[in-house]
Amino acid sequence: MLFFASTGRSHLRSISLATLIGAALGSFVLWGGVGFRKTNEGKGFRNHGAQGRVIKVSNNLEPKPSFAGGVGWINSGPIRFEELKGKIVLLDFWTYCCINCHHVLPDLAKLEEKYKDELVVIGVHSAKFDAERDTENIRRKVAEYRIKHPVVNDAEMKIWRRFGVQSWPTIVLIGPTGKVLGGVSGEGHYDVLDQAIGKLVAEHKAKGDLNLSPLHFTPEMERSVGGELLYPGKVLADDASKRLFISDTGHNRIVQADLNGGDAVAIGEGEEGLVDGPYAKARFNRPQGMCLDGDTLYVADTENHAIRAVDLKAKTVSTIAGTGKQGGFDIRTFSGPAKTALLNSPWDLIQLPGSRSLYIAMAGPHQIWKLDPQAGKIAAFAGSGRENIVDGPPAEAQFAQPSGLATDGKNLFVADSEVSAVRVILDAAGTNPDVERIVGEGLFEFGDLDGKGPSVRLQHCLGLAYADGNLYIADTYNNKIKVCDPASKSVKSLIGSGEAGDSDKPAKLYQPGGVSASGGKLYIADTNNHKIKIADLATGSVTTLALSGLSAPKPTARRPAFPNASVASIAPVSVAPAGELSLDVAIALPKGYKVNPDAPMPYLVETPDQPGVLNFPASGQRLTPPAKSFKVKVPLAKAPLPGESIPLKVSVSAFICSEASSLCRIKSFVWNVPVKFESGGESAITLKGDAGSR
Repeated sequence: MLFFASTGRSHLRSISLATLIGAALGSFVLWGGVGFRKTNEGKGFRNHGAQGRVIKVSNNLEPKPSFAGGVGWINSGPIRFEELKGKIVLLDFWTYCCINCHHVLPDLAKLEEKYKDELVVIGVHSAKFDAERDTENIRRKVAEYRIKHPVVNDAEMKIWRRFGVQSWPTIVLIGPTGKVLGGVSGEGHYDVLDQAIGKLVAEHKAKGDLNLSPLHFTPEMERSVGGELLYPGKVLADDASKRLFISDTGHNRIVQADLNGGDAVAIGEGEEGLVDGPYAKARFNRPQGMCLDGDTLYVADTENHAIRAVDLKAKTVSTIAGTGKQGGFDIRTFSGPAKTALLNSPWDLIQLPGSRSLYIAMAGPHQIWKLDPQAGKIAAFAGSGRENIVDGPPAEAQFAQPSGLATDGKNLFVADSEVSAVRVILDAAGTNPDVERIVGEGLFEFGDLDGKGPSVRLQHCLGLAYADGNLYIADTYNNKIKVCDPASKSVKSLIGSGEAGDSDKPAKLYQPGGVSASGGKLYIADTNNHKIKIADLATGSVTTLALSGLSAPKPTARRPAFPNASVASIAPVSVAPAGELSLDVAIALPKGYKVNPDAPMPYLVETPDQPGVLNFPASGQRLTPPAKSFKVKVPLAKAPLPGESIPLKVSVSAFICSEASSLCRIKSFVWNVPVKFESGGESAITLKGDAGSR
């Protein structure tokens, strides 16, 4: 967790973990400047670990909830706090570089599902890095990390200052009346928040002032991106075997191909999960770095908090370290059995020549770990677990979200992303390894400057590759690949203009996350462009890899839900026998309201207790573009006989928005219609719903 201090006074009143779950939610403590090192500029930072801290301070000020100052919205149009009256609101102050912020997201998703009618989560993206202030960059990460709730771009940190926030991540709890009740920093607070929200729900349901009408948002993740790859995080090229491996992170799988992109094979089903077995059934969760040892491919399965082994001959996947459960801050001194170990966001892994051990960039606890696959043992290797840039012996050194690894055969190079640094563990496999820095100065020292040693500035570098005496750096937020002479500590830009883009000539990249050098070429995981680029190191030319025989995984069809439904039983309808049913659906909207034009409307037609009558998908269909009235043709599995009857059920969800607002609520309609086929019957079944009724 990163802390950030400003000269402004903190006004966020925070509940201690003990009092947060009190029924009255009335015992407050102020969120103070815990552990900050103030500078002359009024900025500072200090890491206290992922759990955060609170202190008691006397203060009667409370922030007035407002999103004023936000410069853009994602997953929703602009929202005014007044529109959230009657809802319990969680504000998640985050920045997309922050690993602890990533760890909060599954907890928020669980809370959103549990309290889907009572709770609204709003992400407040208050950037650390310059690149993170751009709404389009945030939009890509919101889609990549599968965030479904609205996110406001707090680029100028006005909302951050209004609430007195001082660290990433911070969660602020606001009651149904709009009163700020408190906040907690760091990760790992699901149980406390769950209990607090549960008590608020019970209290305000009893009062009758809780708004239970579900709200609808349009997640970026549901918009079609296209292409065979989705946010590829890392790439591994092996010239000896002529094989290329891609962590197709957004698709939760690994892709194997030859070095020209031919004979592409998907390793993994494509659905999120932790499942071992054959390629077609195995599941990953946002895999990142890979390491090849003969016919075994080791994978850092980042959000499963596990290390997987892919048997390339048997075409099977197994788990060799981790349980799928994230370890906390207390794992930083762990040493023991690998399969029962709790890992924390492994981001990359590598072997040193002549050794079977794997070195792992464990981004979560800001450490390097070491795994012996043969012995089944794993242990923390370097880094105290405190987040910063400190050199020295492995146990005393400090890293900050290490995310990429490379080696020259003896030394281990580390892309230390949060300090925008390249570090080196000298003689990593020797008896006296030592941590030094090649470039990098601190958590808030970043930019885009070539040069030597202390003068160099990178911006959240995620990937490294070593070849022929040079280090190649994926300078991610600068949209560049840079080359470094580790001996002289000199760095210069090699590929990319610094401006985000997608072209080969001139070469433009968009937040590349991984690089791999092989056979005089540099393979680049061009993450936000969903592509692999290849740079010829001799000529400097750049091309885009074409993958043959690969397609995006098909999402699992799921039956839609129809919340907040008005259920109507229609009088029996006589319909003329035909090969299909015709439905005329009309939804009456209240004055001043509209159907959300950006949200396809799901609908489902079925015959309860009589399966096989209709040729209609059990997962339903979606109406695009949406409309308040539409026609549906439903094919029948066989021609009906005169006198035959079926029980028809039609379900539709509409997303209704005020014309003065972009905040939409869900209104569903369910019609139960007894249908009888008779000569001279109606040609269509008319269904009407009123979106103004509850």
